[in-house]
Amino acid sequence: MECMKTDKQKLLRRLKIIEGQVRGLHEMVEKDVYCIDVITQTSAVKSALSGVEDELMEGHLGSCLIHKIQKGKAKEATNEILKVYRLKRK
Repeated sequence: MECMKTDKQKLLRRLKIIEGQVRGLHEMVEKDVYCIDVITQTSAVKSALSGVEDELMEGHLGSCLIHKIQKGKAKEATNEILKVYRLKRK
């Protein structure tokens, strides 16, 4: 992450929140909470993870790959862009 201009503390804070949400999910399942309530919470976790992923990808595409292109590594940068695209489609 050293080449990215992403706010590391902001990401860590968001991940800590997600960690708490996942612990909450675990407790919900243990306590046999109503399925729809558990699904609502899993949806919130997926959305939060997607936000972290978006932030990381934006930083990578806007910083790390630019550095690679400037250093003459355009083919490597292109391969990474395609990899990010494939990962995001999953």
